[in-house]
Order: sequence, then structure tokens, then C-alpha cells
Amino acid sequence: MPGQVVRGILSRLTRCAFAGLAFWVVILSFGAASPALAQDVIREIEVVGTQRIEPATVMSYMEVAPGGNFDVGLMDSSLKGLFNTGLFADVTLRREGDRLIVQVVENPIINRIAFEGNKRLDDELLDSEVTLRPRVVFTRTKVQSDVARLLELYRRSGRFAATVDPKVIQLPENRVDLVFEINEGPATGIRRVSFIGNQQFSDGTLRGVIQTEESAFYKILTTDDTYDPDRLTFDRELLRRFYLSEGYADFRVVSAVAELTADQQDFIITFTIEEGQRYRFGVLDLESSLKDISADDLKSLVISESGDWYDADEVDETINILGDAIGARGFAFVDIRPRVQRDRDALTIDITYEVNEGPRVYVERIDINGNIRTLDKVIRREFQLVEGDAFSTAKLQRSRQRLGNLGFFRNIEVDTGQGSESDRTIVTVDVEEQSTGDITLGAGFSTSSGLLSDLSIRERNLLGRGQDLRLGLTLAQRQQQIDLSFTEPYFLDRDLTAGFDIFRRLTDLLDESSFEEDATGIGIRSGYQLTTAIRHNVRYGLERTEITNVKDTASRVIRSQEGSAITSLVSNEFFYDALDARIEPTDGFFGKYEIDFAGLGGSVSYVRNVLGAGYFLPLFDNSVVASLRGEVGHIVGLGEDVRLVDRFFLGGDTLRGFRNSGVGPRDVVTDDAIGGNLTAFGTAELQFPLGLPEELGISARVFSDFGTLTDVDDSGTGIVDTGSIRASVGLGLSWRSPLGPARLDLSQAVLKEDHDKTEVFRFSFGTRF
Repeated sequence: MPGQVVRGILSRLTRCAFAGLAFWVVILSFGAASPALAQDVIREIEVVGTQRIEPATVMSYMEVAPGGNFDVGLMDSSLKGLFNTGLFADVTLRREGDRLIVQVVENPIINRIAFEGNKRLDDELLDSEVTLRPRVVFTRTKVQSDVARLLELYRRSGRFAATVDPKVIQLPENRVDLVFEINEGPATGIRRVSFIGNQQFSDGTLRGVIQTEESAFYKILTTDDTYDPDRLTFDRELLRRFYLSEGYADFRVVSAVAELTADQQDFIITFTIEEGQRYRFGVLDLESSLKDISADDLKSLVISESGDWYDADEVDETINILGDAIGARGFAFVDIRPRVQRDRDALTIDITYEVNEGPRVYVERIDINGNIRTLDKVIRREFQLVEGDAFSTAKLQRSRQRLGNLGFFRNIEVDTGQGSESDRTIVTVDVEEQSTGDITLGAGFSTSSGLLSDLSIRERNLLGRGQDLRLGLTLAQRQQQIDLSFTEPYFLDRDLTAGFDIFRRLTDLLDESSFEEDATGIGIRSGYQLTTAIRHNVRYGLERTEITNVKDTASRVIRSQEGSAITSLVSNEFFYDALDARIEPTDGFFGKYEIDFAGLGGSVSYVRNVLGAGYFLPLFDNSVVASLRGEVGHIVGLGEDVRLVDRFFLGGDTLRGFRNSGVGPRDVVTDDAIGGNLTAFGTAELQFPLGLPEELGISARVFSDFGTLTDVDDSGTGIVDTGSIRASVGLGLSWRSPLGPARLDLSQAVLKEDHDKTEVFRFSFGTRF
């Protein structure tokens, strides 16, 4: 770094000295001491040395012309003007009688720009950072500027030891190749993060608040343990938010200093802070100027209470809740502002939420950028706003979430800007596409299916239209399946999904019920949104199912149903979704109701109802998630008994602590599970971190599963159906390993019957590559 600065200074000094020397040569050649000569007239100007540049172009940068005088001041300005163009490596002016000779040496043209030695940053990124380009005039000033830009880029990626050495390769016809030789050096890590001035919270607690982390050998999947000045600025904001959420309204970060260690390998980060006093909420009030909405109607939505510790996050959340509630009543333009009154003596903060009608703003235009493959209409149809609509922050956030749920984009940025008028806004959507085509090979193990492998070919954004096409093959110890499915998410350009499924499945149930199930079927399906949160799905399926390979020692119930049957099934499902995310939700709830009717043709007739729900509650700043999930199902045959393969079975993943089909009606003579027509089961679970580094992806849980399975059409000797409640308790671990997700559950049945089949250990692991 010092060498680069010295070379830059020497280069500037050399250039200035050269220009000064040339200036004095001009003065002497023109006879500056002779007033008579200074007034001589220039008869002709001759430009010498040009190759690509026309002489007329050179003369256009000069302040003297034929017919003018040999004026020393104008000569000086002309010389400086020619140097400042950046087109010339050298310029001299000399007088020959009444002729002015302009001698120039053109700067070369860049033929090619190359990067050597870079591994961490690719050529494309480096090329986007430099300003020089092929077929552009080469100047040392621009090269030095680009070197500085490249070094800054490496610093931002945590490599402060990087060096960049520009090499120039001369070519014929005054052309050059420019090569940046790069030594990236090691990543500059964080040796220690310390805090000065913290009394209420330990260094360890505050390290968990900021994004910057201390370097460790196991942190191979993160870059947060390398020094980044921008990240340090963000850390200051994270500390401020944390202290404000804990009631320290006077908190401030005095300084955040990064010092390079003596060996030049790492940084030591030191935050100096002032915590200040801790405040409580004082008087909480609300004022509304909206017509037909009084303050009393809204006060119950304020989540804070007087006397509680002040929490800035609660203030923001209250504003969001008020905005959503008022927006649901038809007010699209609302301005909610908290008026804060701080009492430093009593250490209280009074807050009055002022609810006023906001300025009317409409969507002028929605601009979409970055979608190379995905069609514009695929993105636009996920938006709940269109041009001309009244602007709504809630709808914009919901649109952003819907885009994220597609899974087509690695990054989504939605911003708003001023439109052509004060009451117009422009919504800008910047997306970064990711691969949506998968050729997946999978391998793993689960207690339910044993050793397994699968192969699937899937494209989730077929031809950029958002269509989903999948062909899958699963081979496991207990199940083999091949299936083909296709989904059109917006059939006939409406918010209506449509698709079909074709499958063939062979399931080994010999251990549980002494038979194998062979099923082949086809189905068509469709779905649409009834409301923002409620979706209705309908499906028709035609399936041939055969009970085969029945053991000689199987239950008479199973032997009596050996053979094949055809099921013609119509299914309706209503799903209510108020979760914060479809995958790994942490807040909200869902509910579903499904009714299946079999009997429109085929040889099987029944009605099956399934009702399910779940609730997720974040605790302790979202670090712990409590959940409660449950499901109830009932099936009844229409003029006939319910077939074995259509009944409910309970155990395994649905009731941990018990084996697959380990609970419910059973033929105790042959020890075969025969299923039931009525089931109910649920799970209460608490998921929490173990205090390990977050990048390891390890979390723990404690749970209790409970359920029952009863009501069987069969009776007679050996058939047992108690209908009693079964329950288990346990704990488990989840690991998002580099080779795939792994789950381990240890559970103990605490309520069971003598004929139930229990298990303690349950494990699943899989990977795809």
C-alpha cells in the first residue's frame, strides 16, 4: 500500500517537472526576453507525430492559431490543454522562424485487459469494477485509479493483504495489452471483538447481537468473520436497535475502531458505547382524526403497557398492527406517527400514536429488472398492486412474500420512488434469478423407509412461464415409486392452478400388516384463492390398488381383502394460511379441511373427512419457537366396509415413540395392524438453539406426541380395538449438514396398550447432489 502511494506521487512530480521543462523550452525558443519576437505573427502551425488523431483535432485543443502572435501565455495554455486531454504521452512546442511545430507522442490504445492470479473474485466481477476498456486510450492515471478500485474491492471482501501490479505489454501499431497481476493474499480475519462501556450486558451477549464474528476454524461457510467496514457500520445499527428494544433510549455508539494486528493477519474490533439509563413506558395514548374510527376503537391494538420496560420494537410493531387494521377497514392512505415525550427524571417515555389521513398516493408504474429468463407476466401476476391502484404498504409486502414463495429468485429487492407527480409512486422490482432446473440424485436413510435413493428431473420455471414439470423415481427398502407431474400455476391467465399426476407405487407393509400394496393411478387437479389467506384445491383421481403377496399367516381380515379394486375419487381441500413462511414457519397459524368422496364409478365407495390445524409462536426474540399441531380424520364406507388400504394408520412420524402402524386396532393372534376409521393425533413442540454457532445449523427440540386410532369394521376373535389415548414425550436434534438435513428423535411412550409396538430411536438423513 505505501509503495503504491509513493509511486503515484513520483508519477505526478515527474509529469509536472516535464510539463514545466517543456514550458521553459517554449519560452526560450520564442525569445521571451525580446518583446519584438513575442509579437511576431504565426504564419503556419505544423502537427508532427500523430497516428490515429487528425492534426485538426490537435489544433482544436490549442488556444493559438495561424495569424495569431507567438504569445507566451497562450502557448502555456495550449500545452496544458493538450496534456489534459489524456490523448498524449508527450507534447512539445517549438518555433522555426514564423512556423510553430507541435510534436506529439500519442498514448497507446488498449487492445486487451486481463486479470491474473485472482481466485476468490472472478474476472467478470473485476472487469465490472475497472473503468478502462479495450479500444480506449491508455493513460497511467486511469490505470492507477483502477488499481485503487480493485484494492478497495478486495478490502470489501476481507482481503486487506491483496496487491495489484499492472503490467503493460507493448504491441505493434501503438497498441498495448494491460494485465493486472493480482496477489489476493489471505483473508483478513477478526481475532477479537471487544466492548468498552457495557455494564448491563456482557461481551458475549453483544457479540451475539452484531453480525461480525470472531474467526474460528469451523466457520467455513460464512464470511462474517472477515473484516468489512460496511458490516461494521451495520453492527453499530444492530447495537442501537438492541439497546432500544431493551429500554436504553439514550444509548449511543461512541466509536467502532478496527486495528490491524502486529502480524498484519487479523483485525481487533473495539466498540466503545454509552448505555445510558433504562426507561419504562409512561402514558400510552392514541389520537385519531379519521372519520368513523375513534381512538377508543384502536387503543386495544397497542401491544405495550404502561410500566413495562420501553421497547422500540413494540412501538414499530404497534404502528404496523394499527396500519393493517385501519387498512382492512378501507382506509388506504393512513399516516401513523408516535409522539414521544421523554421524562429523564422519572425515567419514563410517554407515547401518543397520532393517526391521521395520509397523502393519497397511487401506483404510476411497476418496473421489473433482472429477469433474464422469467417472463414479466410471471412476476406481475404475483403482485397485489397494479398500475393505477391506491398504494398500500401491506399489499406491497405481501407481493414481495409471494415472489419469494415462487423459489425462482436468489434475491428480491422491492423499492418505491417518486413518480411524475407528487401523488404518484414508481415501484421498482430488482430480481436475481437462480437455477430452477434440477437433476437430483438422492441417498439417505429413514426409520420409516429404510435405505433409500431417488432420482428426479424437475423444472420449476418451464420456459420462464412458471410451470412445474417433474419426473421422479424413488427406490427404498420398503417403497418404490415412479411419478410424473405437471402444474400450470395460472391456467388461462387466471389465478387458477391446473395440473396432472401419473404414478406407480409399490409399498412393502409385510412387517406391519403382512401384505404389499401395488397402486397405479392418474389424477387431475386445480386450485384457486378464495381470499388472500384461504385457498381451495380440488382433485379427481382414478387409481387401481391391489393387495398382494399376502402372507399365509396374515390376519383373516387381510386375507379377505386380497385382490384389486378401482377407486374413482373427488377431493376438496380448503387451506387457511396465516404463517410467516411456508418452509420452517416461526409465527402464525394454519388450518385445513379436506373431504374426499369415492364412488363416481369404480368399485369403492366412501366419504373421508380430515381436519387439521397448527399454531406457531416465537419466544425470546424469535430464538425459541413453540408450536401446537393436530389433525382429526374420519372415513365411512357407503354401503360397504372400508378397505384396508383406505383406512388410517398411526405411528412412526405421526406418533413418535411408536413404530409405523404401531397404534390402533390389531389382530393380536397374527400381530397385524388393520387400521381404523377414526383417528386424532397432535404434537406440542418447543424448538430452541443449543448456543452453538448459528452457521452449524444445529437446533434441539422437546416434544410430546399424543393420539388415538379406533373404529374398525371387522370384529371377531383376536381383533382388539381399545380406542384409548396414547402419548409419548421426547427430545430431538436437527442438523442442516453439508450433506443434507438430518433429524434424530429419542422418545418414550408414556401412555400405551400392551399390544402396541413402540420404539425409542427415530432417525432420518438424506442428501441430494
